[in-house]
Amino acid sequence: MQNQKPVALVTGGGTGIGRSAVLALAGAGYDVVINYSRSAQAAEHASDQALKAGAQTLVLQCDVSDDDAVREMLRQVEQRFGRLDVLINNAGTTSDIKPHDFDAVTAENWDRVMAVNVRGMFQVTRAAIPLLKAAGNGCIVNTASIVGLRPGPQPYAYACSKAAVVSLTKTLAYNLGPYIRVNAVAPGWMEGEWMERMLKDKYDPLMERRARLTPLKRCVTADDVAETMLSLVRSNRFMTGEVVVVDGGFSSST
Repeated sequence: MQNQKPVALVTGGGTGIGRSAVLALAGAGYDVVINYSRSAQAAEHASDQALKAGAQTLVLQCDVSDDDAVREMLRQVEQRFGRLDVLINNAGTTSDIKPHDFDAVTAENWDRVMAVNVRGMFQVTRAAIPLLKAAGNGCIVNTASIVGLRPGPQPYAYACSKAAVVSLTKTLAYNLGPYIRVNAVAPGWMEGEWMERMLKDKYDPLMERRARLTPLKRCVTADDVAETMLSLVRSNRFMTGEVVVVDGGFSSST
């Protein structure tokens, strides 16, 4: 029997932006499928919090770069809920290679980042299209990055992958309308574990500097990004193919 509540699938839903998106959707009345690749404990914790918010949940392990696993994940979504209304393509990976260390960029590193961030996003979208079309007003929100729109101190493979996400978002929007809307969010420097891992011992001073240079005087949080995602899902019914920058005005003031 088909679920009576709308259902959302969040890839990379155990941590960071994904976790915040899971909780925002649960609080807004959605049942939630939480995908993870390696963060099993975090995904289960996000599920527990979503259950407390009133959502039914389904936690599924799947490496989005594995097309067979992706197709099986969507089969399980259909089997459990019978529908899918929202897809949050958030799963992503990066490396800690410094931009000036050209020789450290290996083919394996480059291909892994692209396989997860770009091909994986396409594969999940492709597998979800039948259910999203059947929903009648399906919605996809992709996680891009400000570094996909302008240069920044990020590894080359990651920056190129996020530029590809921007292009993929627009191309999907063109081809999936009018049945499915496709938009993306492009966060700026975000507080939390991701940037801590990238900036290491420079995290505090560099984040403080970025906050001072930002019109809203702080850096973006995962909850800020999830709030924008939820707005794209529930409102903005005539918006598709857009990339919404979430950086407190930093990129418009520099």
